[in-house]
Amino acid sequence: MNLVTAESLITTALGRMNALYSQTVFDEWVVLSLQTGRGGILAYHGPRAESFQRRLAADVEPLRAEMEGKHLAVGDFEFAPAAAGTRFDACLRIGQASYLICNHTGKSMTEIRQDPRWLHAQRPFVELSGKFRTDSLE
Repeated sequence: MNLVTAESLITTALGRMNALYSQTVFDEWVVLSLQTGRGGILAYHGPRAESFQRRLAADVEPLRAEMEGKHLAVGDFEFAPAAAGTRFDACLRIGQASYLICNHTGKSMTEIRQDPRWLHAQRPFVELSGKFRTDSLE
């Protein structure tokens, strides 16, 4: 799949999550490529367009700690329950060297999960993971 299609799928899935949760689940997301020689930020959506890149390494640290020692296959995801504020809450591997990372800049995953609507709101995220599992970002 190409980046335009991936962004459309992500936007739709996160919109469905918000509708099922009756409020915003993730107000920030970024598609990152870790491909050697061509890595970097492929897409960003959120409230910190001017500043998030400077804090990216620090903000992704809780997710990195959760993922340490794990090998995510395309379509696999991981959450960082205690990541708060601008620290990223969720990661979905969407390609061989590409990742979607998501965040709620005001809540942690622990806070988001306390609402019983989270059980239904996570379905679009799981469906999104399946779409990338069958057609990954190239």
